[in-house]
Amino acid sequence: MAKDIVEQLDPIFKPKSIAIIGASNNLAKWGGRIVNQVLSSDYRGRIYPVNPTETKISGLTAYPDVLEIPDPVDLAIFTVRAAQMPGVMRKCIKKGIKGGVIISADFAETGEEGKALEEETTRIARSGGLRFVGPNGNGIWTSAVGLNAWSMPMPIAGSLGFISQSGTFGGVATMAATLKGFGLSKFISIGNQADLKIADYLDYLVQDDDTRVIAIYVEGMKDGRRFFESARKASKIKPILIFKGGSTGLGARATLSHTASIAGSDEIFDAVCKQTGVIRVSEIEHLFIMAEALITQPLPRGKRIAIIGSGGQGVALMDALASLGIDAPEFTEEDKLKIKKLLPPHAPTPKNPVDFAAGGSETMEEVRVAEMLASFEYIDGVITNVPTDRNYSSSSFFEQKKAMMTAFDCFCQIPQKYHKPIITQRWFVSDAVSEILKIARIPMYNSPSECARAMYGLVKYSQIKNRP
Repeated sequence: MAKDIVEQLDPIFKPKSIAIIGASNNLAKWGGRIVNQVLSSDYRGRIYPVNPTETKISGLTAYPDVLEIPDPVDLAIFTVRAAQMPGVMRKCIKKGIKGGVIISADFAETGEEGKALEEETTRIARSGGLRFVGPNGNGIWTSAVGLNAWSMPMPIAGSLGFISQSGTFGGVATMAATLKGFGLSKFISIGNQADLKIADYLDYLVQDDDTRVIAIYVEGMKDGRRFFESARKASKIKPILIFKGGSTGLGARATLSHTASIAGSDEIFDAVCKQTGVIRVSEIEHLFIMAEALITQPLPRGKRIAIIGSGGQGVALMDALASLGIDAPEFTEEDKLKIKKLLPPHAPTPKNPVDFAAGGSETMEEVRVAEMLASFEYIDGVITNVPTDRNYSSSSFFEQKKAMMTAFDCFCQIPQKYHKPIITQRWFVSDAVSEILKIARIPMYNSPSECARAMYGLVKYSQIKNRP
């Protein structure tokens, strides 16, 4: 891991001042959209639009040339035509700028002429120590300074660092992180990786205090050996989830025109992930299902899971866990009797899963069962329905809500109390209960397969952290 990577990339992710080269008053152009996005974000540093034909852009003083900006500039965001990039980059080097984000396209992804432009621009940047993202990307988001310099709505600040060769998947990440409430620490649309590679971003994010989990969408690796070494070191410190595009012949063809990426052998890539401790997923939504669990829940010590689920739901969960290599051990005879005392009289003797048999149990009764399961030494985690909001024994509306809050307070403390993860499936959950669990960082999923996938992420990373 490069000792100075933080110093090299801080001008990109923690800039105190930004020049937007190619800025425009026209929101139909990238230069106009980026200015608008930056101004609409929480960024409070200095912003310098650069355009040779404008004096004001979005109310800001515009400069005809980056060299005419009177103050130091940390980060340059480029939206000019590819043919202009070598000359503009030379001026940025002369200005002493150390960070760049090249949104401009028409580089290596378009053919030999574009490739030559990309190589020349990269050579100039490196001659002056300017590190850059792209080209042919959608920009970046960094929660460290509240900077939203890409085409999507501003994410909420959170703990997921997302490295992506697709701007569209960045939008998916933003929506998922916002809806789930865990947010993004960084979004990096890496484009063609002419200068900075995935390995560089890994080296940076593993040292970034704002980032707890790293997710990657990749179409092709550049400098695979460096990725191998960086990922192997980083995965011992933070979970890394990866989804690879171009796994088929048709997909591989598409990646070449999208980001000039050669997809490479899928079998080799899979082997690299296994050796480095990177968790590979087969669906993009799996990235966010597992990321939420890894951000919010403690790691299990093993893969022995207890289930609370009614009828077919419990069966579906058992099948989903088994397909992922996760165990659901039968309870001991003594523990079966303990659990049975907390269930409705007509409920079957619990073996795992536990079935309330539509017994109309109150909130605290369901919570007590979940806590009992978490207390068993041979259980490493619990998957359960979100407890129902039923408190019939309370005499008034106020008492019912008080009982509900008390029960959910107990439920939300289970992961910290027993150092075991709780994964929940939502069934007819009220907005109030959803908000309680969201604040308490208890993840909720929509199906047995999602719950199983979330628990798999926790189990898998626990195994990765504990292996020699």
